[in-house]
Amino acid sequence: MPRVRLDDRAIVSVSGKDAEDLLQSLITTDLDALTPDEARPGALLTPQGKILFDFMISREGDGFRLETAAEQAEALLKRLTMYKLRSAVTLALDTATPTIVVFDEPQADGYRDHRFEKAGAAVFRSYGEADTDAASATDLDQLRIVSGIAVSGPDYALQDAFPHDVLMDKNGALSFRKGCYVGQEVVSRMQHRGTPRRRVVIVAGVSTLPPSGTAITADGKSIGALGTVRGASALAIVRIDKAGEAMANGVELLAGDVPVTLTLPEWTGLAFPTSADEASA
Repeated sequence: MPRVRLDDRAIVSVSGKDAEDLLQSLITTDLDALTPDEARPGALLTPQGKILFDFMISREGDGFRLETAAEQAEALLKRLTMYKLRSAVTLALDTATPTIVVFDEPQADGYRDHRFEKAGAAVFRSYGEADTDAASATDLDQLRIVSGIAVSGPDYALQDAFPHDVLMDKNGALSFRKGCYVGQEVVSRMQHRGTPRRRVVIVAGVSTLPPSGTAITADGKSIGALGTVRGASALAIVRIDKAGEAMANGVELLAGDVPVTLTLPEWTGLAFPTSADEASA
């Protein structure tokens, strides 16, 4: 089975008798729904509701493992330390244990990646040394693209995106029932008012696409930008109201000078608005 070792990830461990209560009051993921055999996406938000840190969270004994990008791990640890105060919580940073991702086949001893499960793909995460085979990080990127799964860095900048922008309201990362957490009021307002306009889309070009960061335009106006790019396929975060209007009116969409088509991931149940009335529904 394809295995990929990711050396650009690190782990922040959160343990102690107050660990679950502390995290439940801080992060977007509902820990009551987190089973022992899965890894769910999550985020720690700014008070304004934007993503400050993102991670995959799983249970580790009586505590939790927050797997995140190595470049943000130390800052995440410091932020959690700031919130911990006198709670009975132990925090630790592990930059040595690699993340192993297995896909295309079930794995008995891994954690099911809830994001891919929502998209209908079998992907598992495990932690520690393991043999890898023919798969590479590029193969994993291709799977992310066809599944419509964005990650910070390649697809969006931290502190620049709301959880709805990157489908956290659809992939199990965002709770609207568990009560207060940092930034909860803003994301709850977006959810109940139906105001999210920026969404992850799957991009297909008629030829090789230009680099990540290239604007996607409709009638010369930018409606978003490319994220992860692999050949003629990519992810992007776009204004779906503007994209829907353009498609309804037969306006060509371009990434740089390459004509593209945009598709919303089927598993989200989302559709492009085709009128101003529909966009505000």
